[in-house]
Amino acid sequence: MWYLFFKYVLIGPILRILGRPTVVGIENLPRTGPVIIAGNHLTVVDSFFLVLLVRRRVTFIAKSEYFSGRGIKGAALRWFYSATGQVPVDRRGADASAPALEAAKSILRQGKVWAVYPEGTRSPDGRLYKGKTGLARVAIQTGAPVVPVVMHGTLGVNPVGSRMWRPGKVRMVVGEPLYFTRYAGGENSRAILRAVTDEVMAALANLSGQEYVDVYAATVKAAA
Repeated sequence: MWYLFFKYVLIGPILRILGRPTVVGIENLPRTGPVIIAGNHLTVVDSFFLVLLVRRRVTFIAKSEYFSGRGIKGAALRWFYSATGQVPVDRRGADASAPALEAAKSILRQGKVWAVYPEGTRSPDGRLYKGKTGLARVAIQTGAPVVPVVMHGTLGVNPVGSRMWRPGKVRMVVGEPLYFTRYAGGENSRAILRAVTDEVMAALANLSGQEYVDVYAATVKAAA
């Protein structure tokens, strides 16, 4: 109920006024069954427009810290993420990615839509960075198709570092589904995981027009 309230009553109308969003290729997104949406990530508002423009319910994996904050802000965030059905995951520990991947597989086994940003973080300069292989592992293990989805114009609505959203023009482009069932059983092969990930990133680069950089975005941010 709260998911629909935020989408159609509270936040959605604001996004439609500010971003005047349009969609190209929405027919490429399967209407039923498990789906992995792989997106480019330019700014925070990407996720809001994705939820708004995709007809099916979209689930992200959220850091557990969002559910354990203190004070009024912490309570508000905890309520928002819980009410909209996002899945909390503790990413600390020796294998920080394992809980997130298990949560993603659980979402897909229920026939739902899991959205992920393969770059792992927002682009530091508008370019498209090397993808992490967790998405590939989940795609191979579940057999779920990967649908590349890119955002254009979200930086105009939500410039990096700004606290206020601004009027702009957002366009979401949905690419054709990518199927990786041919790699069944290969989820432990580094070469296969990298090949699948690179294919997804190539599709994102083609749809977005972004320059591709074969380096992890987190590495660039750490060095800045």
